Amino acid sequence: MAPGNALVPQLIGAAPTVSVADVRRYAFDLAARPESASAARRHTAEVALRWGLTEELGDAAALVISELVTNAVVHTAGTRVSCELSFAAHHLTLAVRDQGYGSDGPTLCDAADSEEGGRGLLLVDALSVAWGAHDVPHGTGRIVWARLGADPACR
Repeated sequence: MAPGNALVPQLIGAAPTVSVADVRRYAFDLAARPESASAARRHTAEVALRWGLTEELGDAAALVISELVTNAVVHTAGTRVSCELSFAAHHLTLAVRDQGYGSDGPTLCDAADSEEGGRGLLLVDALSVAWGAHDVPHGTGRIVWARLGADPACR
């Protein structure tokens, strides 16, 4: 994926001491179906292993990406979701883009108030050093991202 097409393009500019060569990126698209959460989890675990990330970080990333994909599938009516993993400056950032046809999606407050389901963002919040969401700059869709610290000191 070209840097200009990245779901979270500010990563390269966010850490001036990190050269572009030190940034690792991997992107994949999935059908917007419930079973895609497990495919996203599998892809993420494989990439984390290939990149030599710790088992703890790989497990956390797999859980977070599956929650983000699940939210995109449940709260939008699109036909696909796009996922991106980016590793730079001791942080792994995960981003999921939906097609934006549907509700605005859940918030952390919704998750806290829900008796059943909706707790995915609470998990994302607990496992991440930062997370957020924004509309895509051109076209329809929303990007939800989460940043995980690869070094325990980053948490």
